[in-house]
Amino acid sequence: MRDFVSILFCLMAVLRSGAMNVEAVHSPDSVCMPVSDDSVCAVLSDKDLTLYDKPYSTTLSMKNWKRLWINTSVLVGAGTATMFVLESLPADATDWNKSENAKIPLFRRWVENVKAGPVWDKDSPVLNYVLHPYAGAAYYMGARSCGFNCWGSFLYSFCISTFFWEYGFEAFNEVPSIQDLIITPVVGSLIGEGFYMVKRHIVDNGYRLLGSKVLGYIVAWFVDPLNETIGYFRGDQRKLSRRADSRRIEGGAWLSPSRGGIQGGLSLSYSF
Repeated sequence: MRDFVSILFCLMAVLRSGAMNVEAVHSPDSVCMPVSDDSVCAVLSDKDLTLYDKPYSTTLSMKNWKRLWINTSVLVGAGTATMFVLESLPADATDWNKSENAKIPLFRRWVENVKAGPVWDKDSPVLNYVLHPYAGAAYYMGARSCGFNCWGSFLYSFCISTFFWEYGFEAFNEVPSIQDLIITPVVGSLIGEGFYMVKRHIVDNGYRLLGSKVLGYIVAWFVDPLNETIGYFRGDQRKLSRRADSRRIEGGAWLSPSRGGIQGGLSLSYSF
C-alpha cells in the first residue's frame, strides 16, 4: 500500500509539471516529494528525513549519532575556549577567587572542589536564572535536532551540564553549584522543548518568520545555535527550506454557465 502511495504521488507530480517521463525509485520506507524546480520527484528515505519532516511528537526518535558526536566535539572545543576566556577576566566577573586558586595545583584543586560540593552558590541572578537555563536549552536542542526525543535530549542536557561543565571544567575553579545542577538541565530542557516548537514553525515555513527569511534565520540560530552554526556548513538550512517550499496546498473554485443552469466545482491539491 505504501509503495502504491509513493508511486501515485510521483505520478501526480509529473502530471502537474507537464513532464512526459519519470523514472522513480521507491521503497517501503520512502516518501516521494518534489524538492526543487529542477527535479520533478525525488525519493527521500528515512535516512534522508529528519524530525522536522515528521509530525510533532515528544517520543519519536530518529537518532543521528554522527551529528551528535560532532555537536559534542564542538561543545568540548567551545568549552575549552570559554575557560581560557573566563580565566582572563577579572575575578569579580566570574566570582572565582583566583588568588587563592593560584596557590593550589590544578588537579588537586579539582578534587577538593568536587569533595566540597555541591553548595548553594552566590552568583548573580542573571547568570543563574537566565544564562544557565539558556545554556541548558542549547544543550537540549543539540540533541533534539539530531533526532532524539524529549527524554533523550534531557539526558544529553543533563550529562553536558553536570559532567562536562559543573564537575568538569568549572570544578577546576569553584565548588559545583546546586542551582546549576538543577536549573540548567531541568529548566533548560523545558525551555528547549519550547525552542524546538519555535524552530519547527520556522522550518515548516521555509525558514521564514513573519514572512522574513532573515528574521527566520536569526531566531532559528538563537533557539538552536549549535545545530544552526554547524548545519550552515552542511547546507542543512537550504535543504530544509527547499523541502518546506515544495510542500504546499493549492485550491480553487470554478463556476460556468450551462444549458441546465450553472455548473461549479472545487479543487484541492497537496504537493510534497
